[in-house]
Amino acid sequence: MRVTGAVAVSAVLALGAVSCSDDDGGSGGDGVTIGFMGDLTGENSGLVVPPYQGAKLAVDQYNATNPKVKITLKKYDSQGKPEQATTLVQGAIKQDKIVGLIGPAFSGESQAVNPILNEAKVPSVTPSATQITLAEKGWTYWHRVVADDAVQSAGAGQFLANAGVKKLFTVSDNQDYGKGLADAVGKAVPGAQVKSDAVNDKAADYSSTVNQINQFKPDAVYFGGYYAVAGRLFKQLREGGYKGKMMSGDGSLAAGLIEGAGQQNAQGALLSCGCLIDAAGKTNEKAKKFAADYKAKYGSEVAIYSTEGFDAASAFIEALKAGKTSTEDINGFLKTLSFEGVGKPIKFDEHGELAAQDIFIYEVKGNTLPLLGNSKEAKVS
Repeated sequence: MRVTGAVAVSAVLALGAVSCSDDDGGSGGDGVTIGFMGDLTGENSGLVVPPYQGAKLAVDQYNATNPKVKITLKKYDSQGKPEQATTLVQGAIKQDKIVGLIGPAFSGESQAVNPILNEAKVPSVTPSATQITLAEKGWTYWHRVVADDAVQSAGAGQFLANAGVKKLFTVSDNQDYGKGLADAVGKAVPGAQVKSDAVNDKAADYSSTVNQINQFKPDAVYFGGYYAVAGRLFKQLREGGYKGKMMSGDGSLAAGLIEGAGQQNAQGALLSCGCLIDAAGKTNEKAKKFAADYKAKYGSEVAIYSTEGFDAASAFIEALKAGKTSTEDINGFLKTLSFEGVGKPIKFDEHGELAAQDIFIYEVKGNTLPLLGNSKEAKVS
């Protein structure tokens, strides 16, 4: 992604008055503005609204303690488009004087936005951008609270191998995130015979790919991309007679997958994710309390990246609690941060990567996506 117009601003952003607004997590007093950027209204907003709500819950709970420095959480709806995200981030830095950004949510927009943030010395923590190469850019103000696609592909590959998959067909949407994940999963199943294809994410007819899959007769199909395309593909696979396993990654872990495929077609579909969705508290009590608080506030169950949104916001909150209010001081604090998050331990390595390496597997049952377990032990029901 070609990026122009990078903005140079002061590393120390002045604290301003916080006013009540739709974005406001607080109610007046001295404070800072933290942004949230992602697809909040577009085709894949089902992946981004939950982490925004998780982040807002963390901010609201923090502001309710009446801290010295309150937070305004401001939304930037990029619709997942890199060109839209670059325009928004420049306004966020220059006009809104953000001291940090939660996001961008997707890998493509992260590729475009983070060079600008890095030059402006504004720290970011993404809850959901998983492309491997994001950590290889040398960005010193970039962090993520989710494992990358190298970890996800290894976990998914191990799970598929444990499930007895000997023939695997990988499909991607040919975009940064989807292609990288599908290719990596194809290499991660030991000894498997692998074939692959790509589909156009704007197309509606995937019959050519479905025919190739039926001719190959794989034990499993793994799709790299987002749920809107996964739903269409899985629907056409089942209607085309494919009987094997269907699996996708974190970009498809949303109710929209079931809606797109149709409930009957989606049954048994498997999803891999570095995110933890654990309303029952199978993994830890913090997850159970967070799920209860989330449901009380929003009237819905926790969903993909809800916990990661909460943990990303909590990383900035921990910095403010420690008295760090300038962008450089917040960034320096993030380098030494270590706390037990809702989903997993939050600690960043020297590249901004999350130290924790867990991948979780989910399976469509009815119209829900319950947790099967850690990829190391999870078994198809």
